[in-house]
Amino acid sequence: MNINLLIISLIFFVVAFLVGVKKQTWILSGFNEKRVRNKEKLAKITGFYLFLPLGLLILLSAFIDYPHQAKILPGVSIAYGVLVIIYVNEKMVE
Repeated sequence: MNINLLIISLIFFVVAFLVGVKKQTWILSGFNEKRVRNKEKLAKITGFYLFLPLGLLILLSAFIDYPHQAKILPGVSIAYGVLVIIYVNEKMVE
């Protein structure tokens, strides 16, 4: 068990809760809140992004050791994050 990945996943879950449920979009860097048309949708999309794919992937990686984990996990996280940022900037920003 990797305690560092466990702590990181818990941080992702807390931030996902704050953004997705409590709608604290000020936590998000890279988004100008004044330019986003629908802050509710932004909170749902990014909260889901932080919780389900990333939070659970990192949590599972804390308990399951697989080959090349140190290369795969950051690559998948960054690639998925870039896709979410592109989607939000293309569809939701004025």
